[in-house]
Amino acid sequence: MEIDDRARNGSDRRIALLIDADNVSHSKIAAILAELSKYGAANIRRAYGDWANASLKGWKDKLHDFAIRPIQQFSYSTGKNATDIALVIDAMELLYTQRPDAFCLASSDADFTPLVMQLKANGHEVYGFGERKTPAPFVNACTTFLYLDTLDEPAQPATAAEPTEKPKAKSKPAAKAKAAPANKAADKSASKPLSQDTKLVTILRGAVEATVRDDGWADMSAAGSAAKRQAPIDPRNYGVKNFPALFAATDLFEIVKTDGGKKSYVADKRNKDRTPQPSR
Repeated sequence: MEIDDRARNGSDRRIALLIDADNVSHSKIAAILAELSKYGAANIRRAYGDWANASLKGWKDKLHDFAIRPIQQFSYSTGKNATDIALVIDAMELLYTQRPDAFCLASSDADFTPLVMQLKANGHEVYGFGERKTPAPFVNACTTFLYLDTLDEPAQPATAAEPTEKPKAKSKPAAKAKAAPANKAADKSASKPLSQDTKLVTILRGAVEATVRDDGWADMSAAGSAAKRQAPIDPRNYGVKNFPALFAATDLFEIVKTDGGKKSYVADKRNKDRTPQPSR
């Protein structure tokens, strides 16, 4: 008798990790596997690329260290990425033969978006990992997507630290003039509050509305799960550690902790009918 996919949980869930080595840094593989361990065991591990290419040299040691099977794919035509086709073919074969409980695609290439949609249509979760340059269609198609630069770095504070000392060397006037607008633009982007992220706010408010109780409060855990069902949101992509911090960072929600901080509740500040405190 076969075990239903949804009956498995924790370490029993089998995950197929498929890596587009051309578009993912080898330095992140340990962090990817550590993150996947939260969802199950990545017992199928494959990395795709033209291994004769010098650009993949850094991957070779990692393949042995982490028991990843290299899949050789020669570039038959200039300007065409045969690696993508090989990965897609393997994914579909695994779907109907090995039947893993979930898939993980490590890539920054939006060409895999139709594959992700097909895997999800067959009832499988798809975890995505990629760089910040990853196009939105691929990010949004995944069950959850995490930017690689968030894996090794702790959540950044809301405000940047002041420099401890001024640079001693004098900059040339021309270089200084060019640098100023860039720095100004970067500061403006970094200081943009999350409350102005229309998409994020819409998702968070929808999550609270979907899980709100009669007293106007929603269980934080339920609201976070509802948000992830709407879109592949990971709070770390926004510089915070978890959903309570993400809701708080927008300054649009009221958060209350009970039972000595063990339980958290969230309410939309626009809801004037909510009770002063969540009911037990």
